[in-house]
Amino acid sequence: MMLSRIFACLVAFLYATADAEVTPWKIGGSGLDWAESDSLTILIDKASGAIQPVYIRPTRPVFSYLSNWGDWNPRELGYVDGERPRVAGGTRLIDGDSTSYLAPSSGGSPDGRTFTFDLAVPVPLFSFGFYTPSQGYRSDGQALREDVVPAYEMFISEQNVIDWREIADVRENFRADVRHLFPRQYVRYARYVRRLSQLEAAQIAALSISSQETFAKGQAHKGTIGDFELYGEGVPQRAVYKTLIFDLGQPVNFGRLFWSATPLRMADGVPVAASEASGAVQVEARAGTDAGPDIYYEFTDMGTRVVVDQIHYQEVLKNRSGSITNADGLGGTVTVTSRSKPGLRAGIEYDRDNWNFWSVPAFDSGQSIGLRSGQFLQLKILLHSADFDAYMRLDSLWIETSPVLATRVNGEVARLDDPIPLRGVAEVEMGEMTDFVCDFAAQFGAGGAGFDAFRIRTSGTPMFKGLEMGEPLQAVEPAAVVEDAGELVVRLPRRIAATSNDPIRVVFAAEVYDFAWTFDSEVFDSGDESLPQPVQSADVGEAIATNTLRVLAVTARVEKIRDLRLSTGVVTPNGDGVNDLLDIEYTLFGLPDAVAARLEVYALDGRQVAARAVGWQQSGLQRVEWDGRDESGGLLPPGLYLLGLEIEGEVAALKQMVPVGVAY
Repeated sequence: MMLSRIFACLVAFLYATADAEVTPWKIGGSGLDWAESDSLTILIDKASGAIQPVYIRPTRPVFSYLSNWGDWNPRELGYVDGERPRVAGGTRLIDGDSTSYLAPSSGGSPDGRTFTFDLAVPVPLFSFGFYTPSQGYRSDGQALREDVVPAYEMFISEQNVIDWREIADVRENFRADVRHLFPRQYVRYARYVRRLSQLEAAQIAALSISSQETFAKGQAHKGTIGDFELYGEGVPQRAVYKTLIFDLGQPVNFGRLFWSATPLRMADGVPVAASEASGAVQVEARAGTDAGPDIYYEFTDMGTRVVVDQIHYQEVLKNRSGSITNADGLGGTVTVTSRSKPGLRAGIEYDRDNWNFWSVPAFDSGQSIGLRSGQFLQLKILLHSADFDAYMRLDSLWIETSPVLATRVNGEVARLDDPIPLRGVAEVEMGEMTDFVCDFAAQFGAGGAGFDAFRIRTSGTPMFKGLEMGEPLQAVEPAAVVEDAGELVVRLPRRIAATSNDPIRVVFAAEVYDFAWTFDSEVFDSGDESLPQPVQSADVGEAIATNTLRVLAVTARVEKIRDLRLSTGVVTPNGDGVNDLLDIEYTLFGLPDAVAARLEVYALDGRQVAARAVGWQQSGLQRVEWDGRDESGGLLPPGLYLLGLEIEGEVAALKQMVPVGVAY
């Protein structure tokens, strides 16, 4: 039977939705309340019924907007950089209480004593300072209010703790209230370093001993700090909102992610709608089949591990202690390491079998979030701003959901000529058309309406080679096949359901342009408008021994741009429809991510005479056009030119060039 290569109704289905089948899960607006749905926030304002960045007021210390401060090296479970403010040196000095302080100490030089603050996100600041306590006395009777810090340095940094900018270097201070102003700028990290004053340094020099020896004799350090203060104005560069883990009530498939957001600008202290206001919404999601993404372990008396629940891990178990060195009674020492035993924590692992990792960030409403099926859902939202006074208010967010088609669908892929690879994963030559075999198997529980079609995503245009179904597998004719750029779609001759659950095998050919490529696959019902269900990498049977949909590619060639081809050697922009446009085709190989590509045209003397950005491109076959014109729209003079395609490289730009003529 001749196969249909155009399956219009199937393709149309891929973009359709219907209220009867697809149900939105929603937060904000008529959905769940933002104020009651968060597990973590950083500088988020929920007072408006939506979420938006907190607007920092210039009269209020920035520390007071932040809570849940942690140590510089957090020991708590699940710490993620940028999701909790930190301090090195003690939280007592950021509590806004002028009566609390760290008492002056003796023993060891104060020179170099450091306090570092991490606000978790960059915030627009203009001032960094500190002050002495409002009450109390030193042991020598001096009022703490008068116990000024003799000398210090202060630094700020926007992104890391390496690139510091010094804002103060004071070697003789007499002020109890210190505040250093600087131009308003984004700051995430602030650091104070105690230094020796000129007077302290002179006293040490006069004694002809080191500063360590001087202070070791019992002299208490001068300078008591009651509190540090940061001041700023505007919205943070990003604000963070992480939801609770929601139980959706039943396993579902996930579709597209949508949101409603309003750009705002602060004008005279009042937020006003401003369509031109810079700002962006970033959303990540993860889904799972059980209530939590982490697995907690306790040691057994045999040194192995056993799974325990989170409460037992946190409240009952203890951390395994490190090595302890004691005297051995014979003039030497002995080091003892605590052995693994019950009652000790044996670590935490991410439950990758039952939970997705966080999805690729979505920056535009209406994108698919690429989650596999699950009953539990968690979101992480970042509200970005590039303007101190402009931001996005996120009013509501919703995700398409529909009931699962099967409890689970597993898949694995291998080269057709090597279904049981020695290394456990298929390896191919990059860029060469290779025959693959892929097995699918569905599992059905109490629910699941089944499916009758599947899609395999490829990096080029695939070629369908054959379909087998049943036990034992037998060749069958598919109802329809679509071979399209980037995907292979096959409709099965019979439906897969709990009562007719046949194994599936498909043979197809495809090219791989990346060092690692996953043939992401999904099954769907071509007869209704429910959402497709992702296929999960797993063992399907003994015929294929990879347990994964991922393949690896190798190549001896180092070029990232290959096979640059032109539709004609001469472009003739006469407006007659013949060679008015030059079609340019090329293949990109081994790119770890999308890169910016640029078309450039040079005269034979090396002058660049035309250039055009062609957007962000990934590994695979690419096509662009050129009309013989420069950036201003003017035609280039007739002659011979060099046409080049340039992409951004990790170290330097990569380029390939070919000659082309212009004639008219």
